[in-house]
Amino acid sequence: MIVYCICYVVSYMAARFGHCYLSGAVLLAAAGWLYYKDYRKSGNLIHLRGLFSAFWVGGQGVACLKLSSLQTDWSLTTWICFFLAQAGFWGTYEILSRLRGDGGSYGRMGGRRKRAAARPVFVCILALTAVSAAAFLTEAVWLGFVPIFMLGVPHAYSEFHVMGVHYLTVSSVLVPSLTVLYFLQGGSRSGRRNLLVWILTGISLLIPVLCVSRSQLVLALMTALFTYMAYTRRTELLPALLAIAVIIPLYVILTVFRSHSIEYLNGIFEMKNPSIPIFISQPYIYIANNYENFNCLTEALPAHSHGLRMLFPFLTLTGLKFFFPQLVQYPIYVDKAELTTLTIFYDAFYDFGAPGVLAFACVLGALAYALTTRLGQFKNPIGYLFYAQIGFYFMLSFFTTWFSNTTTWFYLIVTGMMAFYCYWVGE
Repeated sequence: MIVYCICYVVSYMAARFGHCYLSGAVLLAAAGWLYYKDYRKSGNLIHLRGLFSAFWVGGQGVACLKLSSLQTDWSLTTWICFFLAQAGFWGTYEILSRLRGDGGSYGRMGGRRKRAAARPVFVCILALTAVSAAAFLTEAVWLGFVPIFMLGVPHAYSEFHVMGVHYLTVSSVLVPSLTVLYFLQGGSRSGRRNLLVWILTGISLLIPVLCVSRSQLVLALMTALFTYMAYTRRTELLPALLAIAVIIPLYVILTVFRSHSIEYLNGIFEMKNPSIPIFISQPYIYIANNYENFNCLTEALPAHSHGLRMLFPFLTLTGLKFFFPQLVQYPIYVDKAELTTLTIFYDAFYDFGAPGVLAFACVLGALAYALTTRLGQFKNPIGYLFYAQIGFYFMLSFFTTWFSNTTTWFYLIVTGMMAFYCYWVGE
């Protein structure tokens, strides 16, 4: 953490004097160091503190390069909040690990009942795929179109949404992770059942493709990878590299089907060097501009919402927002209307300012500690799916407000229901 603090001060001073490349490079180096320290100590490639540090600090380093004309100098409040986010998360994890004296690494390996545990996982795969496919067909019939076939309509996916039904449609993203658990638990002696599982998995992956949802497809594939790595404790990079090799072309193909031309995207990104290839400028702006949106919030927010922003999932799932719409009528502050993704701490600042960012970071650090130290002790196989989901959210901490997003909590609720079912059947 001392190395990070020194790097952060250097990055801040470099940014103040206009040395953007130096400012970004220092933070990128700090992100690599923080991840390496946790990986070397634990041997865990998806160590939750390591993942968060690498992508939160690394994302900030990317943003500090200032390659787009959309980017401006950050306010002092923004710099303080970004530091508090990392310090609160890392520090809480470290304090808990020292108090417990376990070093914050893996727990001891727990017992696993193989083939008996595979049967309830199969039921979860069957039920979740059936519900998701039925919900997708309901939306397609109700709305009269399928997004992938709407060529020339850039925002077709945004319109493909029937209230209450869409949560069920996108829940298919959990099925690939369940498939991983099914086969790691021993699968079935019946070849027909195993073949059925692969067919159901294919259907579950087809749904985000038909919806032209890149984020849902990435979530499905990455959580499956993380579930595999969490369960097996594999430390090789080959599975991760293979997953990335599959995800990148699929991402590009879906971008084409969303009718986002290079001219359209370059017009939005406003790169200072227009000759930068789109495969660099697109991921760059999808990372960097989220930090710019946070800075826009710190400069434009007239008053805090005192918890209502982060309560949005509760207000939605309970239906309270329909009876009290004023509770959710808070504007979003972004620097460009087309770029609306946010960091994981956006709503925490919206609610309570810098103290809210620090408090939320501490809660996430405690969650990371609790899960990481129990990895290997989960007797319920769904525990590895829960770990994988949290790992994915931490990895994309720069991307959106995961824990004040209704869909995120719907996934966690569904995961909890499946965990209870597997526990009940096991008992």
